[in-house]
Amino acid sequence: MDNVIRNIGELFQTFKNHQPKRIEKIPQSGSDRIYFRIYTNNETFIATYNLNVKENKTFIYFSNHFKQKSLPVPAIFCVNDDHTIYIQEDLGTESLLNKLEQNGHNDYVYGLFQKSLKALSKIQILGNNDLNYDHCLTAKEFGKQAIMSDLLYFKYYFLDTLRLPYDKQAMLDDFDALSTYLTRTEYKYFMFRDFQSRNIIVNNDEVHFIDYQGGMKGALQYDVASLLWQAKAELSEEWKDNLLQYYLDEVDVLLNKKVDRITFVSQYNGYVLIRLLQVLGAYGFRGLFERKAHFLSSIPLALRSVKFFLANKRIGIVTPEFDRLLKLMVSDEMIDRFTPPVATASTPILIEINSFSYKKGLPVDDTENGGGFVFDMRGILNPGRFDEYKCLNGKDKPVQDFLEQRTHMNEFLNSVWDLIDITVTDYLKRDFSHLQINFGCTGGQHRSVYAAEQTARHLRNKYKVKVILKHTNEVNWNPRPLKGS
Repeated sequence: MDNVIRNIGELFQTFKNHQPKRIEKIPQSGSDRIYFRIYTNNETFIATYNLNVKENKTFIYFSNHFKQKSLPVPAIFCVNDDHTIYIQEDLGTESLLNKLEQNGHNDYVYGLFQKSLKALSKIQILGNNDLNYDHCLTAKEFGKQAIMSDLLYFKYYFLDTLRLPYDKQAMLDDFDALSTYLTRTEYKYFMFRDFQSRNIIVNNDEVHFIDYQGGMKGALQYDVASLLWQAKAELSEEWKDNLLQYYLDEVDVLLNKKVDRITFVSQYNGYVLIRLLQVLGAYGFRGLFERKAHFLSSIPLALRSVKFFLANKRIGIVTPEFDRLLKLMVSDEMIDRFTPPVATASTPILIEINSFSYKKGLPVDDTENGGGFVFDMRGILNPGRFDEYKCLNGKDKPVQDFLEQRTHMNEFLNSVWDLIDITVTDYLKRDFSHLQINFGCTGGQHRSVYAAEQTARHLRNKYKVKVILKHTNEVNWNPRPLKGS
């Protein structure tokens, strides 16, 4: 990672003729791309590092094309010779999802959704003009083969994990019928492919788009379905219906003709289903196979969205075996399987999390059963070996950046959480009253402190449990130097 940061600094210097003040890694989400924020005295920029050169070239081509048409995407400023690093405009840190979480479902947020859909209609229709789809990352068009691919992705990475018996040939026949039906749409333009509120940046109350490198030609309905039916957004039916009609009004203006709304909405419902299933496939892959906690926790929300859809919407085509399996998939029993127990006011369990120094010895557990987990952090590179971190601790951002960017801390903690989640889930069901979790390192100052802090955050967010966090060696941490010393 140090080499990447150095290369970003060198590329930036060719662009601005000076070195940046600092470069900070941005936490990764679901992709393999690694983002960095570059700071100068009065500006910030985003650098992307990605070994998938074809993906980079697609994003850069789309960005330049859309920017020329004055569409709300980031400007690309420079690219290194091998197309593994590029520097782009920093659009800000607040996404539409952030705004929704901060403000709730109020008029201000509704207005942001309207702005997003208006801008979407422009990027789809105006952005389609003169766009060379030969630059697409995978298929040029979201046609029958691509729809089948999404359905099979859902089947392999989610549906098959449920181990429900089904007629394989009948299921494939239903997939074929559904994908054929959905390709017969009149309105095919640029399709964003992952148009969700996380990929819409809000800056000064204006919206901007990121992460469209998977774009291709496809039905207008797909992107609208992606935004309005995003499980995490939990939009009301009134919002969904009104925003869809608002979007169609904008499309009417851009196309200079009225859209056949009955046909459009019927196929829109089909794309809603495809999108919901594609998202479940992604959650299954990232959560069930890669064991990433964020994606696991999103599965119940996605299942409830599918359940509501099946009860309230129609797609204009009958797929008997597929319909049967979907109804089984969204049963209360299945949703409960993926829903972690959550502590209530009457839940007795208290989780004690400690960081400690092996030089001082393990924390004592005086509760009735005693014991608990002890994790040895000494296999993680120690920031304390470097002068700039010796007077800091695991709660300080420079140390956190070091552990996240230069060590295997994230993989270590994901494995830890896989273990402790089993116990916490069981203890909540059995009304246990106490669990101790300990993280130890040499000095009890950097690695163990970071691990304890992050684990406390994980358990509070996932289970809503009461947590006591103790750093048992805190009094022995190196004193911090005074400013100017």
